[in-house]
Amino acid sequence: MAKTKEEIKELLSSSLFVEGQKSNYISISEKGDITYIEYHCKNGAKRKLQNPEEFVQATAFLRLIIEYNYSPLNISVNESVQEGSSTKEADIIVYNDNNKKILIVVECKKEDINERQFQIAVDQAYTYAHALAGKYVWVTSGIRNEYFEIVELFPVERISISDIPRKDGKVGRFKYVKGGREPQPGTKAELMQKFKSAHDALWGGGALAPTTAFDELDKLIFCKIWDEKWKENDPKSKGEPFAFQIISYPEDHDDKHNIKAKTELEKRVRLLYEQGRKKDPEVFKDDIKLDKHKIYTVVQYLQDINLSKTDLDSKGLAFQKFMGEFFRGDFGQFFTPDSIVDFIVKSIGINKDWKVLDTSCGSGGFLLHALKDVRDEADNIYDDEIGSASWKSYWHEFAEKHLYGIEINEQISRVAKMNMIIHDDGHTNIITNDGLKNNKTIEIENRNLNFQDGTFDLIMTNPPFGSSVKADEVSYYKEYELFEKNLGITEIKDRIIDNDNKNKWRTSQSTEVLFLERCYKYLNEENGYLAIVIPDGILTNSTSQYVRDWLIEHFRILAVVSLPQHTFSHVKAGVKSSILFLKKHPKELTKRFEQTLADIKVQVRKEKGLDKDQRAERMLNLYKEYVFNYSQDYEVLMLEVENVGYDATGKDIEGSELPEVAQQIKDFISKVL
Repeated sequence: MAKTKEEIKELLSSSLFVEGQKSNYISISEKGDITYIEYHCKNGAKRKLQNPEEFVQATAFLRLIIEYNYSPLNISVNESVQEGSSTKEADIIVYNDNNKKILIVVECKKEDINERQFQIAVDQAYTYAHALAGKYVWVTSGIRNEYFEIVELFPVERISISDIPRKDGKVGRFKYVKGGREPQPGTKAELMQKFKSAHDALWGGGALAPTTAFDELDKLIFCKIWDEKWKENDPKSKGEPFAFQIISYPEDHDDKHNIKAKTELEKRVRLLYEQGRKKDPEVFKDDIKLDKHKIYTVVQYLQDINLSKTDLDSKGLAFQKFMGEFFRGDFGQFFTPDSIVDFIVKSIGINKDWKVLDTSCGSGGFLLHALKDVRDEADNIYDDEIGSASWKSYWHEFAEKHLYGIEINEQISRVAKMNMIIHDDGHTNIITNDGLKNNKTIEIENRNLNFQDGTFDLIMTNPPFGSSVKADEVSYYKEYELFEKNLGITEIKDRIIDNDNKNKWRTSQSTEVLFLERCYKYLNEENGYLAIVIPDGILTNSTSQYVRDWLIEHFRILAVVSLPQHTFSHVKAGVKSSILFLKKHPKELTKRFEQTLADIKVQVRKEKGLDKDQRAERMLNLYKEYVFNYSQDYEVLMLEVENVGYDATGKDIEGSELPEVAQQIKDFISKVL
């Protein structure tokens, strides 16, 4: 597929291409809708930049000049090569100073080629190199590179090396050194393609399940980030080679398949993994399940980028985008669309001093958007100091000490933790457990003291729909009022008649209902806000009246936003849903409800001439009147959204109402509280 104008613009704005044009190594021109690149080199050439392979070729050409110090007068592009009786083109050839001897043959392929296509490119490059008597081979897809040396005594052997030599230089055993030549930050597009290609290489057309491939790639990204910062438990020192890179052994001419390099790399990566796990034992609990060949391939994709130094937006968006594609598959139910997450965060307005929780955090979307909200605030405050220690401290403390998540699925929990690591921390407060368990159980099972009832200022969550918790399968059901029978206002008659509570407990309860109560317990009374996605049945079904009664008794209902039917269709959830914005009642108000009911019971029992049923009916009517009058004393913002910015397939559409509605809710909350 031809490159878009936006992609071309991004490429030309990179430092490499700015320097290339400034130094007249290349020139760019346009004719109609076509962008042309002209190479000012040994043979000169003018070609269409829209071609995906031209992107890669232009980048390699400029790197040879700017990074490897070769003269453009010793470089030719798309030079004819005689191969038997046919004539073909070598993408780039680098000559010696007098242009009589070929040093390097470069084969360029588009970024999204698969493993098999890349190996065919290696074969092709070797064919050209033999035909031209070249000394080195560089095969590149832009996001993956392989380098080979052709030794006269072993001309048919593929001797893998760490890099091609710079002009008048030698090939080193390794390429990247702390404080020397280091991996460089990547762009969003580059990272997305690297993540995707590395995942596809692991998947191998079915060799691994896509979810397993994703999990294993996560582990290697974890190793990569660890290697960028640490050697064992100490910061990496200047002069130390990075472990997460290809280190070559060109002297082993008999090692046709590069086994030694792969074996040593596997040892280094597994050691990185173990060192990282000792510091962060909650992130990954199982071993790397890849063999040396798969590890080698992934390292080829990731070794040249520095994730730690890549700006947060680029790496965060790249990982989110790649992750989003994955979550539209088997794990769609764990993914809340970004536009819905962003809408909820913008509706509330995050305070960096708040303690924020998601009780069903999935991939961590709500936590990351909350972090982004605070980071955007830091950008505004430290406008001229972005990147400074003060700027980072402003948002990093929020990430580290104010963001919390619980996720029941271990694999998804790891993804959430990696998501936070990619975004520069906060991952240690994401735990793997059942979000419906009480805080004491979580404290014991996860050894984390930070999930205390009554301590969270804001909970944003999209709990699982459609499943039930059965009383005979869990030990905690008696901790929930909403597991009780005869709980609601309209069930007071039954509660009064069943004095001995023989039938007090339900046999099961839906997860979304129980999460309402669990969130209530986690919230504090001063700034206890809850934004929760719920199925419309809770708001409309007659059988859920008791849940609505309970909500009125425990929360101030701020706003109800009805979402269109298709909101979650593309992530395997087609239930019509709404978003509730609630504020926890102070304890004294909740007690007032309880006391009022007790007072009504005393009052009615004193009234004469009523049998048991009439007395129960009288109590019901009086309490309903009290609750009705209370609920009519405050305004609730009721909104219906028809356009959420995408259709039922997840394809973006124009005219989203969410930004405007978010501002309405934010203004309303500020006005009434």
